[in-house]
Amino acid sequence: MFFFTVLALIATVLALVCMGYFFLGSVPLLVLEHDTPLDSRFIRGFFNVYYRALPALAALGAVSYALAGKAGFAVEMALIFGLTLAARRIVLAEMDTLRATMTASDVAAIARFRRVHIAAIALNLAQLVALGVSLTLLRL
Repeated sequence: MFFFTVLALIATVLALVCMGYFFLGSVPLLVLEHDTPLDSRFIRGFFNVYYRALPALAALGAVSYALAGKAGFAVEMALIFGLTLAARRIVLAEMDTLRATMTASDVAAIARFRRVHIAAIALNLAQLVALGVSLTLLRL
């Protein structure tokens, strides 16, 4: 049981680092114009890496918390896992759709890409805050 508690905490810390790094790295990307293929490809790639790493860490955390007898935290990590997988499908698909047709003069598509970018950052921040606050309730 102690082993699974330690493993869950390691997964949680790594998930927090992943979320924090993504937040700190994605906000400055808002200064990019989002209007060139290189900008949009870089942003999409950054999100893709995040949407691959976080579900793996959340799944490890969920299973470890469940095996450690911490059902509430297992559910929270499972929710982060599911929400991140859903966001990956939606956000990356929307970015791919916009990137395929976006030109430097297409103000509407650029604005939409930027809104998708901001929405993904907001979702990440909400997950980061929720996980961080819930850790104050953890009793080992």
